[in-house]
Amino acid sequence: MTFSIIARCPATGQFGAAVASSSPAVAARCIRGRTHVGAAASQNITDPDLGPLALDLLASGLTPAQAVAELQKRPFIDYRQVMAIDASNPPVVFTGAKALGTLASVVGTHAACAGNMLLTHEVPQAMLSAFENAEGPLAERLMQAMLAGQAAGGEEGPVHSAGLLVYGEQNWPIVDLRLDWVELDPVQALYATWKVYEPQLQAYITRALDPRAAPSFGVPGDL
Repeated sequence: MTFSIIARCPATGQFGAAVASSSPAVAARCIRGRTHVGAAASQNITDPDLGPLALDLLASGLTPAQAVAELQKRPFIDYRQVMAIDASNPPVVFTGAKALGTLASVVGTHAACAGNMLLTHEVPQAMLSAFENAEGPLAERLMQAMLAGQAAGGEEGPVHSAGLLVYGEQNWPIVDLRLDWVELDPVQALYATWKVYEPQLQAYITRALDPRAAPSFGVPGDL
C-alpha cells in the first residue's frame, strides 16, 4: 500500500526519506531518520517500531545489512518491507514473503526504493533513476523520486497521503512535511508544499540556533 525512498547525501551528511500511500498519515508510521546515524522505512502492514529499532541498531555500530538481519528476527516480519541506510555502507531492502500485491525494490549507491501493491514493477527503478539524475538539496531529489514513482504508476489504487523527511546537523529534522489526507495527488501537493518551505528552511534553522540572527518573521504582528 506504499512506495518510498530512503537516501543519504555524502556532500552534506544529510539523511532523508519520502513516502506515499493510499492509507492516511503514512509518514507518521513509516519513515524515520536520525542525525549522524541514517534513515529507515517500514511499510506494508506497518510496524512503526521497526524504523526506530533499525536506527538504534545502526547507532550501535551495525551495518544496514546487519541491522535488517536483526529485524528479521522480529515477530511477523514476513508481512513487512523494511529499508535502512547509514553514512557509508550499501543501503538494504527486505521484503517479507507475505507482503502484499505487486512488490518491487531497488538499491543504488546512495538510495533505496521499495513498494508494495504497486501498479507496475517499474515504480522503484523510476524513483531511483530520478533521484540519481536530480540536482539540488536532498529534499528536492527525494521529491523528484516521488514524482517519478507516481508518474510510473505508483500504487495500484488511489494515493491519499505523503511525507518528506530530512535530517541535517541538528537533532531534529530540518524538513518534516506531511499531507495526511488529500483526495487527489498528494505527491504533487507535497512537492508544492516543499517548494513553499524550501526558501524558508535556513531561516527556521537560524531561528532555532540563534534568534538574534533570525530574519523578520514577515507576519502580521511582527514588530
